[in-house]
Amino acid sequence: MESEARSVKDIGPQGLRKRILQTGRLWLTPFPGDEVQVHYSGRVEGGPYFDSSRNRGAPFWFKLGQCEVIKGWDEGVATMKKGERAILIIPPDLGYGESGLPPLIPPNSTLIYDIELLSWNTIRDLTGDGGILKKIMKEGEGWANPKDGDEVLVKYEAMLENGTQVSKCDEGMEFLLGDDFPCPAICKAVKTMRRGEKTELSVKFSYGFKQIGNEGDITPNSSLIIYLELISWKSVVDIMGDKKVLKKIMKAGEGFDRPNEGSIAKVAYIGRLEDGIVFERKGSREEPLNLVCFEEQINEGLDRAIMTMRKGEEALITVRADGQEVPGMVSANSLLYYEVELIDFIKEPPFWKMDNHEKLEACEKKKYDGNMLFKAGKFWRASKKYAEKYIEFDHSFTNEEKVQANALRICCNLNNAACKLKLGEYLEASKQCTKVLQLDPSNIKALYRRSQSYLRLSELEKAEADIRRALTIVPSNRNVKLVYKELQLKQKEYIRHQTEIFSTMLSRMG
Repeated sequence: MESEARSVKDIGPQGLRKRILQTGRLWLTPFPGDEVQVHYSGRVEGGPYFDSSRNRGAPFWFKLGQCEVIKGWDEGVATMKKGERAILIIPPDLGYGESGLPPLIPPNSTLIYDIELLSWNTIRDLTGDGGILKKIMKEGEGWANPKDGDEVLVKYEAMLENGTQVSKCDEGMEFLLGDDFPCPAICKAVKTMRRGEKTELSVKFSYGFKQIGNEGDITPNSSLIIYLELISWKSVVDIMGDKKVLKKIMKAGEGFDRPNEGSIAKVAYIGRLEDGIVFERKGSREEPLNLVCFEEQINEGLDRAIMTMRKGEEALITVRADGQEVPGMVSANSLLYYEVELIDFIKEPPFWKMDNHEKLEACEKKKYDGNMLFKAGKFWRASKKYAEKYIEFDHSFTNEEKVQANALRICCNLNNAACKLKLGEYLEASKQCTKVLQLDPSNIKALYRRSQSYLRLSELEKAEADIRRALTIVPSNRNVKLVYKELQLKQKEYIRHQTEIFSTMLSRMG
């Protein structure tokens, strides 16, 4: 008896207690709204059993936390794991209270229940207003869920609560998540499902099908029951962030590594026009095309998409044309479709595997490539080249190598700042100049370009400080004098604007 008393645990502040007879499996417990299945036997404290599902030979189902049972059950069962068997000691306030349940349960009775949690069906309120309730009938595989833009394949059957069929699709229907699908409930539910999962949805009319026929028994108060199965889906990735290049994964690749700029990618692809005509065919599995990533050997959108692929991945890449890709065959804004397989790739050796001489050489080459791209007006690509990762850490450099590395850092950061100014990324441009000034506080180009950045960001005081500092070092610098004139115009405009605001405030006060 002493050991039993020690194993009794309090649940909550109202006197509910639990003693575990058999521990459960795993660590999951049911949530409010879940449909739980239990076996139980119940008695009044000190009395015989008055009810038992075991004697009836059928388990008991109820929805947890929905007041379908006494409060002591709702609170106690919520703490149990699948397969757990426990004694719940339920005080009157969590049972039948002062009224009792005559003749079986007298007023103010403490109840003793022997409960075994057999299983439960998870029910989730997907909308927060009870508009779509989801019950999982069969668990899916893996952990991933489809997202907006993905192409999903589903089967479903929808019916009214009285069994009248509204719509059915046994063969499977494909659609893009986020498109205007006729049933909002299916779209919302699919985004919570895993591959192969089957669910039952209880759907209010407003979340149901937009057009469900003319049956006389369908009213605005009707609710739907939808049996939904997610067969599969294909992930769709927006490569550029503007929907001009989309990648639909047809076959997942291996591992997590992907090609980067300068990698040699072994690919095979077929390019088709919107009418299906093949306009380009490169490589095969036996003899793949060896492509240096991001070196303008192929369409830029296709190039960028390949750099998001994994070894062995197959994808359909859709590129919105600008009219230059296939002269005489496509116009601007038409679509090009590339069926691509990334057979393998070889990445450049990581900088931490290089010796000091190799790091400096690699940085020199990147600087040269960046300069060529800048002259060609390709500022985004040039900016990528100017990254100084090869010489970021120089603790192993000799003094001579450190001097060379610092010169490269200054040059690359200055050039990168020029790229960022061209791209309108003024905050990033100012950061690149600050890096230079930490190494060379009197660098005129860094002060000049940072003052330009500050002007575009309307940080006039910072711009003036940089300009005055530059003119102190080289009073005759023409470019700095020009940006100073621009600053003075902006300052006058700012003063005029502030004066107008102040005058307006005074007139309203008067």
